[in-house]
Amino acid sequence: MFISIQLMALRSKLEHFLSSTVKYTMFRSEKTHDVRSASHAGSWYTDDGDELASELSGWLENVQGTDPPYPIAGCKAVIAPHAGYSYSGPAAAWAYKSIDITGIKRVFILGPSHHLYLDGCALSNCKEFATPVENLPLDLETISELRDTGKFESLDIDADEAEHSLEMHLPYVRTIFQGMDISIVPIMVGAISTQSEITYGQLLAPYLAREDTFCVVSSDFCHWGVRFSYTFYYKEPKPDNQPGINLSRSIAPSDSHPIHESISRLDHEAMDILTLPSSSASKVHTEFARYLTRTKNTICGRHPIGVLLGALATLEETQGIQPTIKWVRYEQSSACRTVRDSSVSYASAWIKF
Repeated sequence: MFISIQLMALRSKLEHFLSSTVKYTMFRSEKTHDVRSASHAGSWYTDDGDELASELSGWLENVQGTDPPYPIAGCKAVIAPHAGYSYSGPAAAWAYKSIDITGIKRVFILGPSHHLYLDGCALSNCKEFATPVENLPLDLETISELRDTGKFESLDIDADEAEHSLEMHLPYVRTIFQGMDISIVPIMVGAISTQSEITYGQLLAPYLAREDTFCVVSSDFCHWGVRFSYTFYYKEPKPDNQPGINLSRSIAPSDSHPIHESISRLDHEAMDILTLPSSSASKVHTEFARYLTRTKNTICGRHPIGVLLGALATLEETQGIQPTIKWVRYEQSSACRTVRDSSVSYASAWIKF
C-alpha cells in the first residue's frame, strides 16, 4: 500500500513536470500558422460581425465634446483597456476616436501576458489575425526584422490564442482604419525589468518614429479586491505623504472615504505621473516604476506602458521630440464599498509626438 502511494505521488510529480515543460517550451515554437482565430469572440465580445460593427460605431459616436477636438493631428499612439467589451468598450472608444489615420500603414500592438510567464517579449507565428468584422494581416517583414535581433521569443498558436490583451484591440483597429491597407505587429510583453523596458523601447523607437506607423498599448488599470489579492486603500481623500493600508475583514474603510474613491485616487496618481510634457519621458518612466514599487497597483499593462516610455525617451534623446500624453477617460467596472467587492479600472489616453 505504501509503495503504491509512493508510485502514485511520483507519477503525479512526473505528469506535472511534463505538463510544465510542454507549457514552457510551447511558446517557443517556430511552427507557422496562417490565421490566429478570434478565440474570445462569442464570450468577451460578440462574434456577429454586423452586431460588433454597430457596437463599435455606437461607442465611437458617443465620444463628444473633446478638448482639443478629435481626431488629434499627429497622434502616434494610444493607451486603451482590454476587458470584455461590455465593460471597457465604451472607455476604449475615447482613445480610438483620437487617432489621426492619415498615412498609417502599420500598427504595433503591445499587450501584457496574462497566462504565460515571459521574461522578455514574444512575436506571433501567424500570418493573419481574424476578427468578426474583418481580418488583419501581420507585417511579416517587420516581424522578421524584430526576430532577427534575437530579443524576441516565438509564440505557439495555443499560447497566442489564449491571450486576450492583444485580441481585444483588433476589432477597434480594423474599424478605425476601415478600408485602409494596414498590417499589424502584435507583441506580447512579459514581466520584464525597467531596464528591459528601456531596451525594448530602444528597439522599437525607429519604427514608431516613422510617419506611417502607429502604436496601441493595451492596459487595464487597478484590479481591486480579494480575488485579485489587492486591497490597497487610502484612508484620506488626498493621500499626500500618507501611506496606504491593506483592507481586510478586520480593517474596514472609512465611512467618509469609499473604497472606489480611493481606487480612483490611486489610479489618477499613475495617470498624473504618466502625463507629458510634465517632464521628460525618461524621468516619467523612473517615477512610474517607483510608484508601482510603492503602491503595487495592479496595472496589468505596466510593462507595455514601460516599453512605450522607453521608446519615447529614446526619441527624445535621438530626435529631439517632445511627446504629449493626455488622459481622456477613466471608468470603473463597479463602485467598491466593502472588502467583499471587486472592480477593474479602465483608462484611455492619446500620445502625440
